[in-house]
Amino acid sequence: MSAQGDCEFLVKRARELVPGDLWAAKAWLITARSLYPADFNIQYEMYTIERNAERTASAGRLLYDMFVNFPDQPAVWREISVITSALRNDSQDKQTQFLRGLFETLPGRVQCEMLLKATEQCFNTLERAEMLLLLLRRFPETVVQHGVGLGETLLDAESIEDQESPVNCFRKLFVCDVLPLIINNPDVRLPASLLYKYLNKAAEFYINYVTRSTQTESQYQGSQDSSDIMSPSKRSSQKYVIDGLTEKSSQITDPWERLFKILSVVGMRCEWQMDKGRRSFGDILHRMKDLCRYISNFDSDAHAKYKNQVVYSTMLVFFKNAFQYVSNIQPSLFQGPNAPNQAPLVLLEDVTNIYGDTDIDRNKHIHKKRKLAEGREKTMQSSDDEDPSGKARSRHITVNKADLANSIEVLESFKLARESWELLYSLESLDKEFTRICLSWKTDTWLWLRIFLTDMIIYQGQYKKAISSLHHLAALQGSHSPQQITGQGSLENQRALIQLATCHFALGEYRQTCEKVLDLMCCILLPVQEGGKVQEEQPKVKSKFRKGSDLKLWPCTSRAIMPYCLHLLLACFKLRAFTDSRDDMALGHVVVLLQHEWPRGENLFLKAINKICQQGNFQY
Repeated sequence: MSAQGDCEFLVKRARELVPGDLWAAKAWLITARSLYPADFNIQYEMYTIERNAERTASAGRLLYDMFVNFPDQPAVWREISVITSALRNDSQDKQTQFLRGLFETLPGRVQCEMLLKATEQCFNTLERAEMLLLLLRRFPETVVQHGVGLGETLLDAESIEDQESPVNCFRKLFVCDVLPLIINNPDVRLPASLLYKYLNKAAEFYINYVTRSTQTESQYQGSQDSSDIMSPSKRSSQKYVIDGLTEKSSQITDPWERLFKILSVVGMRCEWQMDKGRRSFGDILHRMKDLCRYISNFDSDAHAKYKNQVVYSTMLVFFKNAFQYVSNIQPSLFQGPNAPNQAPLVLLEDVTNIYGDTDIDRNKHIHKKRKLAEGREKTMQSSDDEDPSGKARSRHITVNKADLANSIEVLESFKLARESWELLYSLESLDKEFTRICLSWKTDTWLWLRIFLTDMIIYQGQYKKAISSLHHLAALQGSHSPQQITGQGSLENQRALIQLATCHFALGEYRQTCEKVLDLMCCILLPVQEGGKVQEEQPKVKSKFRKGSDLKLWPCTSRAIMPYCLHLLLACFKLRAFTDSRDDMALGHVVVLLQHEWPRGENLFLKAINKICQQGNFQY
């Protein structure tokens, strides 16, 4: 019998003995290995027996021997592939845990070599990246050699695969897994230009991840149960699966915290003027304002360095606080139908003093004042480049505590985002760099950001620009949700119409105000209420009139919007009704509208009756 035949006989005999007498089978194989130490099949059979018996230590020793003595055998690489899959797997079943334990018994040098060679066997970019990531995590010394190369491979793959969204498997692995290993390793030397490139990629990913819409999520979730929806600050706990990754790999805890940590590390590496310890967003913004005061005094290299510090620091403060504001006034935009039972809010001119006489005289010349103010406005630069020329105008925003429990924090976020935006456009160099970033990120397609910008422009009192922004918003809503559910669609339509109405009113364009109000009233579903019920739920009238118009975050619900519409109509007709010239139609409209919240407008009603008496007759 030939040697090959002898080996096959011995292995076959051992297999036959395994079910009845395991120790006899092992004795046959030990004898066989002594006789034929260079035969792979004998070694592999010994390994199979130990693996099936789940003897971690002995199976590990045999795998090590095979890896060293038979590195080209396909069966060895099949085993290594199964083990490395277990290392990357999120499963906690018994077999997976055994395979992980088996790998841990191998010497560190062999583990490193095994992972490196296993990576070379991978032809799929994602699988290769995950394998190399295993190596980098277990052996940090390999980051210097392979870290940057892996990062660039992932970014190249993203471009080659032509990913539509920055929230994709390649970017996720780069930003969340590879980048922290690279920038936190002091032995990896990176030029500032590459650090800024990586910071830009990370910021774009995290901001898009946090602000992803419910429509985007449904594309990835399919038929998954989406009931696990949390508050804006905890959205990372949602069941959101990025295409190409597992559910666990797709979850990112504290994304904003991670992003600001990357900003801090990049800042230290680029030698920014950093403050020690954790600072609030207000502190960061204040520090950037101080830096802007003397940034022009630096030479070209230092100027470029601190310009990047101001742009990226201020930009992240802006996006973070703008998101906080929008996610609180319109939670359904990010959390869908499972959002907390909170009515969406819309920023409007406060007309709660409509029953007083003060504003009649004040509004006689309002149209002329608006014309002068509009003349001072700068031309709108681009869809995401509103000029903050109204920043000097200090205005007060009110909101009922019952409508927004954390109103102080939300209004502070609005203030910080507004001031950040103004700082980014305060210097030409900052303006140019921020505009470049916004263009590359396509921020003009971000629906949530357009909502914030519209409210900011209304706050600045630039109502013509606000009207243009609202038309842009309507176009975005159409492109984002072609099959939008009726409820959300009607909400967006109502929000746009009521804000258009309030902008036209502030401009003194009362005909357009009435047209928008009537359009809105046509799509409002009026709740059935008992007598006096609506009146009780309306915000209380201010006891003191404030100079300059105020704003109010108003519930965007039929119950709240309908009275507001009537207030706007009353405000428009009141100005015509009580002028020196006679206008019975306007006066009649005022009398009818005053019935809505009677007797709150009793003084105005008596004034109307007095005018009718002075006229001597009345026709309506």
